[in-house]
Amino acid sequence: MMEEEVNYSTMVFKTGASLTKEKIQDSTIYSEVKSKAPAGPPPATEKNEDPAIYSEVKSKAPAGPPPAPEAEGKAAACSNFRLLLACLEILCVLLLVGIIAIIYMSLLFKVQAANLSNLTAEHQQLAMEKEISDNKTRELRRQRDNLNCTLEVILKFDNFPVKDYCPNKQCQPCRSGWILFKNKCYLFYNENAPWKTWEESRVYCKGKAADLVVVDDLKEQEFLSSHIKSYFSKDHGYFIGLQKTANNWVWIDGHNDTLSYWMKEMSDTSVSYVLIIPGTNATKSWVKANGDFQNKFICEIDALLLST
Repeated sequence: MMEEEVNYSTMVFKTGASLTKEKIQDSTIYSEVKSKAPAGPPPATEKNEDPAIYSEVKSKAPAGPPPAPEAEGKAAACSNFRLLLACLEILCVLLLVGIIAIIYMSLLFKVQAANLSNLTAEHQQLAMEKEISDNKTRELRRQRDNLNCTLEVILKFDNFPVKDYCPNKQCQPCRSGWILFKNKCYLFYNENAPWKTWEESRVYCKGKAADLVVVDDLKEQEFLSSHIKSYFSKDHGYFIGLQKTANNWVWIDGHNDTLSYWMKEMSDTSVSYVLIIPGTNATKSWVKANGDFQNKFICEIDALLLST
């Protein structure tokens, strides 16, 4: 009689460390194979029976219950809270650093503003002092120029008439009877006849350290015209320092005339001197005159003191 041999084979398969909640985390599979092997030829029976192979697979229940979902939720919430707390701490640090930086920048700006204000005040003070210094310099230069001009006028005299220029020890730009205009003094000779020829007129002016007037521009011409007066006849006027030399009209200081304030009706070419006629248009008041013809005249000299 043959004995049956039973062989058992046990196989264990483990799944991943973490499965879904619906599945069992660990599974054990047992396979039991039962084989029937005759020690010799099988006994004769009415029916042949093939060896039977049995396979048995069993599932092993988990060793313990799965973790509860509530525990996992609490762990995640705790982790999120710690992360949020760390973020808040970082934000607080950054906010504190920002406040400190703002306070520092504010103080720095205040210091710079104070420094700028001080620099501005110093600049204004320096500008004011410079302006005062410039004014003093200009005044000193004016006084220097005035003294130089005064010296030049004085040196023209052999005997400087102190009493004429400085009555009561107060010096004036012009002597008594002379009229000031643009740093020049003018004498309009208005004595009664007999008057003087052109040469005599010039000698008289030089005796006053002056000379016959030289007209430089229209303003001066208008000034002269406004101070001369008509006398004796319409042909009488005032001699000026203009004369004909080599067919050119030249002023006594040596420069050629460019003004030409001539009266059109006077076209005589045989005479060599010039009169300015009172009561006429300033731009058309010059007439040619003979040097022996006696007339009044105008003298001119630099002012003793320059006008301010």
